Amino acid sequence: MSAKDDMKDYLAEHPRMIGVLFALLLLLSQAGTVTAGTNTHVGP
Repeated sequence: MSAKDDMKDYLAEHPRMIGVLFALLLLLSQAGTVTAGTNTHVGP
């Protein structure tokens, strides 16, 4: 059994985790954008 099938089975048994993973992904993407936006100084 592959890891892809294991994850699919787990998410089928725990559908709330789909929302949790989506929210975590959103949070991480926003945090990356904020971090990248604070250091906009280029050059010496």
